[in-house]
Amino acid sequence: MRGGRWRRLLSQVGRSVTVWAVSTLTMLVLAAILPDFQLQSADGDSATRIAVTAALGAGAFGVLSAVVWPVLVRLLLLVPALVLGLLVFFLNGSLLLLALRINPTGRGAVAPETAVIVAAVMSAVASATSAALVVRDDEAYRRRLHRLADRRGRFRPPCPVTPGTVFIQLDGVGHDVLTDAVAKGLMPTAARWLGTGDGRNPSHRLTCWRTDWSSQTGASQLGILHGSTFDIPAFRWYEKEHREVMVCNRPASAAELQRRAVARTGDGGLLGADGASRGNLFSGGADEQALVLSIAVRRRGRENRSRSGYFAYFSDPANAVRTALSFFAEVGREIFQSTRARIGKQRPRVGRGGLYPLVRAFATVVERDVVVAAVVGDMLVGRTAVYADLVAYDEVAHHSGPHSQDAAMVLRRLDRSLALIAKVAEHTPRPYRIVVLSDHGQSPGETFRARYGLTLGDLVRAGSGLHVPRRADQTRSGTEARAAVRAALRRPVEEGGEQRRPVRRRSEPIVLASGNLGLVSFPDVPHRLTKEEIDARHPALLGALANHPGIGFLLVRSAQHGGVVLGAYGVEIPLDRLDDEPGLLDRFGPGAADAVRRTHSFPHTADIMVNSAYEPDDGEVLAFEEQIGSHGGLGGAQSRPFLLSPVELSAPAADGRLLVGAEEVHRVLRRWLSESNGPQVPLPTDTEADAKRDTDAARNAGPKRGASTETVLGSGSDPDSDSQAA
Repeated sequence: MRGGRWRRLLSQVGRSVTVWAVSTLTMLVLAAILPDFQLQSADGDSATRIAVTAALGAGAFGVLSAVVWPVLVRLLLLVPALVLGLLVFFLNGSLLLLALRINPTGRGAVAPETAVIVAAVMSAVASATSAALVVRDDEAYRRRLHRLADRRGRFRPPCPVTPGTVFIQLDGVGHDVLTDAVAKGLMPTAARWLGTGDGRNPSHRLTCWRTDWSSQTGASQLGILHGSTFDIPAFRWYEKEHREVMVCNRPASAAELQRRAVARTGDGGLLGADGASRGNLFSGGADEQALVLSIAVRRRGRENRSRSGYFAYFSDPANAVRTALSFFAEVGREIFQSTRARIGKQRPRVGRGGLYPLVRAFATVVERDVVVAAVVGDMLVGRTAVYADLVAYDEVAHHSGPHSQDAAMVLRRLDRSLALIAKVAEHTPRPYRIVVLSDHGQSPGETFRARYGLTLGDLVRAGSGLHVPRRADQTRSGTEARAAVRAALRRPVEEGGEQRRPVRRRSEPIVLASGNLGLVSFPDVPHRLTKEEIDARHPALLGALANHPGIGFLLVRSAQHGGVVLGAYGVEIPLDRLDDEPGLLDRFGPGAADAVRRTHSFPHTADIMVNSAYEPDDGEVLAFEEQIGSHGGLGGAQSRPFLLSPVELSAPAADGRLLVGAEEVHRVLRRWLSESNGPQVPLPTDTEADAKRDTDAARNAGPKRGASTETVLGSGSDPDSDSQAA
């Protein structure tokens, strides 16, 4: 044992000396090619003296990077995360200037702007050299990964030997997109797990599941983590009693939705037993939270660590430099790709200017790197359950298309993240089972505005007899990545009047868009209007919507039938006869009628629910916001996410049936945690849960609302949608 300890010590010393030598050589090369960087006096020095100056300078810079950098980052805790990322180069250059100043030889001078370049190159070279040396030594690799873990982990009790579970959510990656990417070789890690092409037995099984009508992250992730998707009709909706628009990716709304889910289920969440929540909208009841939106609205404190993951990551200067360089490279890549699409007159296409290149870079680089590093840290300290959301694909697919080359590049990088997590699992103190899943897919198609020259809000105003502006306003697109950027910049509340809206004197409707799902609410009426009341107020409105070629169907409350689905040419089908009169909803796939009935039972369902048209032949929908890959309603791949689970876990559905809704996925994940680690927080049996849902649905959908009492398990996903205020 003693001999092994000495060998490890000598190996570590050897690696340190090698990194120091490479850094010294790098400094000499930079001094030779950069005119503003000198390692000798004005009179000249011998080669030996110059080499000694470089060695001492490189050593001092390395020590300062290891000792002073974490202190600087800790002092900058109040600086927004993106600003900290931009300060990386300035701070690194300042450390180099200080290293040259304290150099015992008294030699060395560099211009401030050149110091930034020198420091960045030296940090990158030192990091690459260290990684190349460590990767050959499994024990050294394990120790290096341990440094990424939360320092508080050293005070944790020894972890059990039972397997832990890591849940990685690939936001917006549909089942069809995953299988296609595996077939094309874009995701070799997933292909290896599935045993595709290499003749090996698969280590994982792939399962498709179906979301509810609201196919968006707010509903799906709340259902997956907290077991309830009740009363989430869309990504954003208007609540008349509060005179407020709820938005799933707004911190205040996310916190309230989480509170309601916990109150409804009596369950703190999937991660209540020694769990960690990383990069999510909701906490899942985890003890350890970072980059969680539902706590970002609170003041920073011991119980609010929503942004702590950024600082834990950036405290390593090598991480900071690498991520900053990748960030700017991604900005350049997006500008090139969007320019190419514009010059080539690609169709469909949406605007990708303004701040979008920065938002994309944040989602595909910063958020990915920080979340993956946090997951690695959780695994290395042996946490029981970890749930993390990677939003990179979802953000790019919204603007480039779910089947674009841009999105394919993101899938390659996400697969590399999965490979890293799998590699780390070989060095963790307990075995880990890695489950990969998605919260929804995306359906392609051009925007409603691009095809018809007006927004859904314009159409509603015209049907209501209100003035329609000559120039239609462009609908903004609010995505998970944008919400994460706002939280990182300490500006978590969306702009544009999506907070409290006053009751208007005139009956002007509020029109909100969630992908290809639209919601129309009349704020001056405290209850949900019936079809008869809408016809009395605006006789042409429902006909104008139902007969428009870009609209698939409408859902409204009915005084006579409880609830009805409206289609073109006067089609009107009561909810309780949807299964007996097929046709209108057939094209939207199996389960569409059940999803519509369940949404109708929600207390905050809008006065008019609008689903866009859908073409089954090409799988395209028409988004009511500026996205060419959208989700939020019914139609196509957006409703078909996936579960990729280890084969040693029980099958998601023993009878082979299709999982329907995030609530059912929650119960499956609960079961898997119990199989790995023993009983978790008690979960009601399926019979008890069904009875509770039926009782609640009946109470909330009584004669006053005219709702059907028939319910079905459901869920959602996340449309990165934005509101249209008529």
